[in-house]
Amino acid sequence: MTAESCRDSAIPHIAIIGAGPAALIAAEGLAQAGCRVSLFERMASPARKFLIAGRGGLNLTHSEARSPFLARYGDAADWLAPMLDAFPPARLRDWAEGLGEPTFVGSSGRVFPRSFKASPLLRAWLARLDRLGVTLNRNHLWRGWSEAGALRFATPTGEVEVVADAVLLALGGASWPRLGGDGGWVEILSGQGGEVAPLRPANSGARIAWSEPFRTRFAGAPLKRIALSLGTRRVRGEAMIDTAGLEGGAVYALSAALREAIAAEGRAALLVDLRPDMSEAALAARLAAARKGESLANRLRKAAGLSPAAAGLLREAGPLSPEPAALAARIKAVPLNVAAMAGLERAISTAGGVRRDMVDDRLMLRACPGVFVAGEMLDWEAPTGGYLLQASFATGHAAACGVLAHLGLPTPALWDGTWEAGETAAPAAEETRDDG
Repeated sequence: MTAESCRDSAIPHIAIIGAGPAALIAAEGLAQAGCRVSLFERMASPARKFLIAGRGGLNLTHSEARSPFLARYGDAADWLAPMLDAFPPARLRDWAEGLGEPTFVGSSGRVFPRSFKASPLLRAWLARLDRLGVTLNRNHLWRGWSEAGALRFATPTGEVEVVADAVLLALGGASWPRLGGDGGWVEILSGQGGEVAPLRPANSGARIAWSEPFRTRFAGAPLKRIALSLGTRRVRGEAMIDTAGLEGGAVYALSAALREAIAAEGRAALLVDLRPDMSEAALAARLAAARKGESLANRLRKAAGLSPAAAGLLREAGPLSPEPAALAARIKAVPLNVAAMAGLERAISTAGGVRRDMVDDRLMLRACPGVFVAGEMLDWEAPTGGYLLQASFATGHAAACGVLAHLGLPTPALWDGTWEAGETAAPAAEETRDDG
């Protein structure tokens, strides 16, 4: 075993464990404040989930106004509000442009870099951190603390111990564990003065027991311009049929409610409106006006305007009445029985984590002075659409400010700009991934 110490009486050493967006933005702020910053990442390369999420179009944030934006965080909105106010969407967009990646607002209101990619942004970001003197230690798996209080890491060459003036934990949740975030930190922190909220899948698919013919024919088919309802909650968007159920943005927006309904009742009754742009009465009238003798398949295609996948879903839910009013009612409310949600290995993000009562208003663990927490480790969740990344950046910035205040160092000036930034022209085509 070897021990490493970078302590300097004049230059505080900060150890950041993790190398995702929350960790990297914290490292940037701390290095700019004059600290010596060391990043410790368990994988061979940093920000792997960030890169995967941006493969088809990196959704950085959203252009919504402050009030509806904050509402996306549910019960955690009041907790996150000061952090999001200090690092709002406009600030994130300015930051990206400073790295040579200007952004635009797409037709959905989502914000993307003009390159649509995560890799150019990450390369520029890592180069900036390198210029600031931030060191990146790869293949370092955090094992907790030694009896003397040093950080313990397992590495390919053996265990090492590291001493620092402050520690910032940004290890992510437990979704997509193959990318490095497996929630292994829960056991370590559970013994540090508080109970960590169980990690559960968020923004995950709905598990539905399709018939074999339906699964074989339609797996991979999209359901466009639909609406999903669960109780009084209704979401418009898109979904995709997969072999085990439904995936996609509309499903993810309801995943928290679906998860809670399944936990309470053992199942969730999901309703799909295949024509949310048309009233039931208007739809019934169109179906009634179909030519006499026309097959049901043609009526669904021509009069109702359903795609083959939508018509297949309609039939999958049970026998259909040819009577126009009854058929229209079914098209507007296709009942699906959701038995479970996709597990953490398939979820986009994680619910649960370090509870708000475990940290102070600087995001420092109350039971561990000098240890701060940021990003998806904290107990909050949000839908896709840019809200996940925005909160990761905001909490990383907040934790870095907390570290500086704890060490008695000057903290950055408060953001003095607006919440929203001016829009820029969108490219001809917009990517609409659901990972950000």
